[in-house]
This record gives sequence, structure tokens and C-alpha cells, in this order.
Amino acid sequence: MSTQLRIPSRSHLTIERVKPKILILSASFGDGHNSAARHLAQALEEKAETLVADPCHIGNPRINAFLCKAYREITTYTPKIWAWMYRSTDRQDFSKPLPFLAKTEDAVANLLNRFEPDLVVNTYPLYPYMVDRQFSIGRRVPIITIVTDSIEINAAWTRSPSDYFLITDDHTLEGLITSNLPKEKMNITGFPVSPRFESLEKVAPNDPLNPFRILFFPTARSPHVIDIMKAALSHENHITVILGRNVRRLYRKLQPLKKSFPGRIHIKGWTRKVPELLSSHHLVIGKAGGATVHEAIAAQCPMLVHQIVPGQEEGNIELLNRFQTGSLATSPKTIRESISNLLADDATLWREQKKRLAQHARPSAAREAANFILSKVKPS
Repeated sequence: MSTQLRIPSRSHLTIERVKPKILILSASFGDGHNSAARHLAQALEEKAETLVADPCHIGNPRINAFLCKAYREITTYTPKIWAWMYRSTDRQDFSKPLPFLAKTEDAVANLLNRFEPDLVVNTYPLYPYMVDRQFSIGRRVPIITIVTDSIEINAAWTRSPSDYFLITDDHTLEGLITSNLPKEKMNITGFPVSPRFESLEKVAPNDPLNPFRILFFPTARSPHVIDIMKAALSHENHITVILGRNVRRLYRKLQPLKKSFPGRIHIKGWTRKVPELLSSHHLVIGKAGGATVHEAIAAQCPMLVHQIVPGQEEGNIELLNRFQTGSLATSPKTIRESISNLLADDATLWREQKKRLAQHARPSAAREAANFILSKVKPS
């Protein structure tokens, strides 16, 4: 995102503004925060003037890029170290300014002063503290935080000075009530997935499964990508592989396997059609990131999780377990066994999971969140 923002000031407006101004603050540590912010902005597009911004990037682009890369490296290759770092933030007091975040805090102040929002939405847990400190010396507007994790919620989220919290599901709500977060501050809207999920046709539970189509999101950490694909290709299944940022590392390596299974392996680099792909496949194999898990639920697509980052992603796999719509399968052997179980007895287990997903799916979550946010804008 460009650090040079052209933000209209209220003082320069010569006509009465009809649409409220919503500032959405996000961060690039993982895909979930930006995904939620982007989809919420899409849902608000016709009803509000929105600005999506990453204060960490604006405040110090080079350091932020370094930290984002370090985050990916640590969570991918040394997850136990990340788990310790993540849980240590439970004890951190964010109510007071932290020196190493001074430029980020300055970026928040600048965005508030120049954009002059009617409401501030946060998809990253540290920003509400910074916004609240700015409001202590200036005009205050409602602060809403979208909690992008499920069930296992870090205290950085729950201690924040937000007026309202948007939650993904009932199980997360119950846990937050137990942690003494007032129920009246919370509203279940679901994870803001792409609004496109609302209109996409989903695979029916009585589908003939001929062939059984699997969508696979490999990660840089997995040393068994080819073995996982071979396991997934059992039972004459077809597989679509989305390489993403791993395209340079994996594309050529996968070509011999593709030739060995003619017509059954489809390889894509980057794609903007994840909602369409999830909605048209029978199973997804991916990591337990918040965005991926909730997109799979919205698409009513059963899921096998082949990688989990300790800490914030543990709650996402727990959510799949409680919904009984997915499971953890971290090796080619367990993936092959899991797929066999799903397809046994005319795919009885798979069909049961599809029916449960229809009960839990929230494809309109972004719109529901947008409506709640708009309802909290104070009349000017």
C-alpha cells in the first residue's frame, strides 16, 4: 500500500456529506487481518466512504516488511518459538505506548486527523489501544474490533478499549464471556469473507462425486507436498493446487507428477477466484489460518488441515472439530486415511459434514458486519 495517501479533510468539504466515513485499520502479519479488512470494505462500498490502511506499514515500511517476513519465517520453520512469543503477549500491557511502535502510533494519529472518521474498525489487536489514546486528546468516535481468531483468543484482543467486538461464532462468544468480556459488547457476525460467497452455488451433499475434487494450498514449510498430492490422488480423485507465493519453488517440481496423472492435476499460481474454487470443490487441504478456515466454512467445503501455527490457529482447528466439519491431518499417511474415511460407504462422512456446514456457514458475514458497523455510527 502506498504511504502517500490523499485523504479529504472535513474542513475542505463544500457540500453536505451523506455517507459516513469508516476507517479500517489492518496489518500484514498473516492473511486474516487484511482479508477481513478488504472484504468488510467491499461490503461497505455503497453505503460508506471507507479507507483501509496499515499503520505499521505507513509508519515504517522497511521495518514492517522485515517483521512480516520474520513472522512468516518463524511461524513456518520454528513454530514453537512463535508459540512462546504469541503467548507472552497475553501478559503485555498495551494500554501504555511502546517505544518501538512510536511510528505506528504516529501513523494512527495522522490517519485519524486527516480522514476524520465517524467510526474506526480494527482487524489487528494493537490498534484499538492507539486509537483510544488519540481520542483522549481529540474527538471520540466508536471503536469496533473484528476478532479474526476463533475460540483461543489472545488477551491483547479482549483487553482492548473497544466499544464493540465482532465475533466469528457461538463457541468463541462463550469463551469470551468466560474471560469476563461483557456480552453486550459482543456481536456474532462471522469472519468477513468475500461477499461473493453469498451468490455462489455450493456443491450439494448428494453430489455423485465423479470425480472427487480436492483443492490444495501447500505451504513453504511442508516437505511432503508431492507425497500429500499422491495421497490426495487416491480413489481416482482430482486435485487443484494453488501455489501462491510458493510458485517459483514448486511449479517445476510438480510437473513430473502432473505428467504421471494426466488430466487429474491442475496447477495454479496466484488466483483471485478462491471463493469460486472452494465452492466448486469437494474438499480443501490447507493450513489453519483464520481466513482459510472461515472461507472453507462459508463455501460449505469440508477441510483437512495439514499445518497449524501454535497459538492463534489452534482455535481454528478446534472450531472445525466442534462443528465436525474438518480435522487435522499433518502427514501424507493421515491425509490418505482421512480421505478414505470421508469416501467410505458412499461418502457417508463427507455428506454428513456437508450438511453440518450448511448449518454453520456464514457467507454473508461481511454484509452482517457492515450493517452492524453502520448502525453504530453516531449522527453528525
